[in-house]
Amino acid sequence: MLFGKLLPREGNFFEMFNQHADRIVEAARAFSQLVANYNDPHLREKYAQDVDNAERAADRVTHDINKAVHKTFITPIDREQIHSLINTMDDVADLIQDSAETMALYDVRHMTEEISRLTDLSVKCCERLRDAVKLLNKLADPATAEAALKTCEEIDKLESDADRVLRSAMSKLFREEPDVRELIKLKAIYELLETITDKCEDVANLIEGIVLENS
Repeated sequence: MLFGKLLPREGNFFEMFNQHADRIVEAARAFSQLVANYNDPHLREKYAQDVDNAERAADRVTHDINKAVHKTFITPIDREQIHSLINTMDDVADLIQDSAETMALYDVRHMTEEISRLTDLSVKCCERLRDAVKLLNKLADPATAEAALKTCEEIDKLESDADRVLRSAMSKLFREEPDVRELIKLKAIYELLETITDKCEDVANLIEGIVLENS
């Protein structure tokens, strides 16, 4: 028994990364449905709950990975990379939940075109994030490593698109919104949604580092 405990083990880190990435996409898509159905209080509540459920499931995976790091003798990639990657991925899920909660707490009454555009970009970023994560266990294949880097570049481009939407949204908001309280609410929502894409870019940067070190 003692000898068995001393044997090198890699654990199922890549599988758990994939599970977490799937929960991120679930949360992002549920949030997108919340935005699309915002005028229906019943559907709004349903999709907000779906976001919460996906975020809690992501938290459990994060806990499992951080626990496995301490119990695994040999990990498939550097321990610090594992910690950084899963915790930054978990930040993405947290920000999606924060966005849904902030809309409710601020009593936002209607969705704007800018919220819809930023939400759409956030969903696309999360989907590309999931695609990149799913390639991590095959980096020994040069074509797979190249595909992972290309996917990370797509995330970077989406983040840049979100930056432009945010700047345009802020300009329009301060020029056209007469209600100061509504301005404050929407400004906070816009910035929070753009931060989702920022955090996806952080994940992409971590993945690029892993690819370059392990391919």
